[in-house]
Amino acid sequence: MRIKLACAALVLFSGPAFAQSGEITAWSWNIAASSLKATVAGFNKQFPDIKVTVEDLGNQQTFDKMLAGCAAGGVGLPDIISVENHESEIFWSQFPDCFVDLKTLGYTDEIAAKFPDFKRTELEVEGKAYAMPWDSGPVAMFFRRDFYEKAGIDPASIKTWDDFIAAGKKIQEANPGVSMTQADINGDTEFFRMISNEQGCGYFASDGQSITVNQPACVAALEVVKKLKDNGLLIAGTWDEKIQANTGGKVATQMYGGWYEGTIRSTSPDLAGKWGVYMMPGVTADGPRAANLGGSSLAISASSKNKEAAWAYVNYTLGTNEGQVTMLKEFGLVPSLLGALDDDYVKAEQPFWNGQKVWVDILSTLPKIKPSRGTPFFQDANAIMVATQLKYLNGEYPDAKAALDDVANQVAGATGLPVAE
Repeated sequence: MRIKLACAALVLFSGPAFAQSGEITAWSWNIAASSLKATVAGFNKQFPDIKVTVEDLGNQQTFDKMLAGCAAGGVGLPDIISVENHESEIFWSQFPDCFVDLKTLGYTDEIAAKFPDFKRTELEVEGKAYAMPWDSGPVAMFFRRDFYEKAGIDPASIKTWDDFIAAGKKIQEANPGVSMTQADINGDTEFFRMISNEQGCGYFASDGQSITVNQPACVAALEVVKKLKDNGLLIAGTWDEKIQANTGGKVATQMYGGWYEGTIRSTSPDLAGKWGVYMMPGVTADGPRAANLGGSSLAISASSKNKEAAWAYVNYTLGTNEGQVTMLKEFGLVPSLLGALDDDYVKAEQPFWNGQKVWVDILSTLPKIKPSRGTPFFQDANAIMVATQLKYLNGEYPDAKAALDDVANQVAGATGLPVAE
């Protein structure tokens, strides 16, 4: 049987007939949960007799309860669950029977092809699709136009990290008390992961079977982080401290996934017109300048009593421009759906950003982003990297290669995977 949803982006698929009524529940967190709630009205125009309840459990509690529910054979799980991409393989590897293969409900190759490869890499295992791509985090440089202008810096001239460093020195000199950028170098690896992904490197190989964190491209990424810090341009900042610096006019640039647009817009409304966006710099002038940080997916639990209704909601929310762009408009969640690039809202000038078409600029990098595997061991590897990165930045290793060799050996000991040659 073939079914057609009459939405902004028509999606054709085959599969079992949808349940036309009933109740389904979804677990998510923070803005992601709010975004799901925002799509319910549009979904109910197509399926008025399906009641959708979205529960905001918080990020960590969603993860913990999902882990506990899968360990208990699916007991207590909702119909739909939000899963962060880089943590997803923890679940697929330990509990492959906890989630529905979406291909059995209508997730066809045609639908899958509407998403970039880097979003699907961790969600599809051995011919099964355990989750559908949701938001993505194409990396962008969010910058204060006035601080750059005061220093005579055109962001279009910043093509490499060396350019960024040279510009940062001028910007800090022209704007006393302003730091060029921030990163949570005491508790996270965000800059390293963004720059290494840009360079096509990560903790693990693309097949997830070996450790690659000490490969030359990752070494180059870590060297950039230290160079930024050693030049006094990168200061430590937690999530909350970054927001305080944004609102207080103490930082010139924040590098983050595109979803940070909604954070700046919602937490610094009085600074409308003063912010802009440009592409992340590359290690070399002609090298890659695209990466991803963050992003989630939606999975359907095998214990769901209404799988067809759950699929109808997931496919509307994530598989149509209408669903994806609703979440973009309301909360700044960046679509993974490539068709959303053609939406009128995406193409429009954005008032907060001084009329810049920021979504054209941010989403145009999606096809250029290289896939990166989290594997079931992401948390182990990242914890090791956090500690080692801090030691390296404090001068406790002779160079980046020595630091990352240490990381690779520790990850090998923790996971049993070999270090790639």
